[in-house]
Amino acid sequence: MKNNTVALLCGIIFGAGLTLSQMTDPAKVLSFLDVTGNWDPSLIFVMLGALTVTMISFRKILKKPSPLLTQRFVIASKTALDKPLILGSAIFGIGWGITGYCPGPSVAGLGLGNIEALIMVCSIYAGFWAYGKMKV
Repeated sequence: MKNNTVALLCGIIFGAGLTLSQMTDPAKVLSFLDVTGNWDPSLIFVMLGALTVTMISFRKILKKPSPLLTQRFVIASKTALDKPLILGSAIFGIGWGITGYCPGPSVAGLGLGNIEALIMVCSIYAGFWAYGKMKV
């Protein structure tokens, strides 16, 4: 129960941050991605803030013997750039560029009653399903 409460609280804080920074507004994200047109660089500060917090906190947290609410850290062991990673990244980037949504803000957009967010989340799950069917 404690883990679920902490997860819910973290999700609420994350969603509030995405909403406050306007990452749930596809028009704002698309104007950030439009570097040759009407470019809005304001989301750079959101990204820099997130990177700063991550860089500082990861160094401190990973020095601990274990996380607070589980037995061990789960860190990806794969470090090589391979074809599936590059292809998946390209698909992710194209989807983000077309819709103005990445997965986190699309889920947060559900809470705002945004129909485009619902379509995006359904598309994400359709992608999960298709990948599961293709994976050998």
